[in-house]
Amino acid sequence: GQEIGVGNPYVSGTLPTGERFQGVMPPVTAQPAFTIRKHAPLIYSLDDFVKSEVLSQKGAEVIREALADKQNIIIAGATSSGKTTLLNGCLAEPCFARDRVVILEDVRELQCSAPDCVPMLTTLTNPPVTLADLVRMTLRLFPGRIVIGEVRGGECLALLRAWNTGHAGLSTLHANSAQDVLYRIEELVGEVSAVVPRRTISSAIGLIVYIACGPFNEIGRRVTTIVRPSLDRAANEYLFEEIDL
Repeated sequence: GQEIGVGNPYVSGTLPTGERFQGVMPPVTAQPAFTIRKHAPLIYSLDDFVKSEVLSQKGAEVIREALADKQNIIIAGATSSGKTTLLNGCLAEPCFARDRVVILEDVRELQCSAPDCVPMLTTLTNPPVTLADLVRMTLRLFPGRIVIGEVRGGECLALLRAWNTGHAGLSTLHANSAQDVLYRIEELVGEVSAVVPRRTISSAIGLIVYIACGPFNEIGRRVTTIVRPSLDRAANEYLFEEIDL
């Protein structure tokens, strides 16, 4: 239902077969161009990541323990680093079968086999339904875990508040390093709030997993850093406990 033309020279969406589509045309580009992002045909478990040397055995154990303890996890990395694939691997863990899992996305990419799973999508209706709107709706659905495919705007503050009220969850975020994640979150929160609540940010996130691209293995990706963030309240500065992988 979206129209593309000189006045609206781009379009995002999902193809009928499920692939993610992004197209642009003049005057944004010299000629029309588009990208189709195909989903992985199989869900890779954390054990599969270990076998392919994307994740160390110690890293898998740390992530599993955090998931079982219902700690909130941010998976960070660059574009196409494998954040969503790793998030799908986390959703395949048996501990999710015991909870109502609410998944919020702009485009459907996440898969969860939990018996009680509620996937929700933003819409471009008038008025539009945003990720922030979905987070607010989710709190009325008695969620056990709240999962956002990717935080990229002001919905980050609503998610942090939800996570801080006892609702465990996961999300992905674009960032240059594990330590950069909290400062990136500050930028996103700053879009909707004049006050950046460092205490709220640090207490909401239990684990940060950073996945990088490079000549590491056949897949070219590796989880290079896992940290537990905290806050030095006296100095109001973030602290990062890096896990030895």
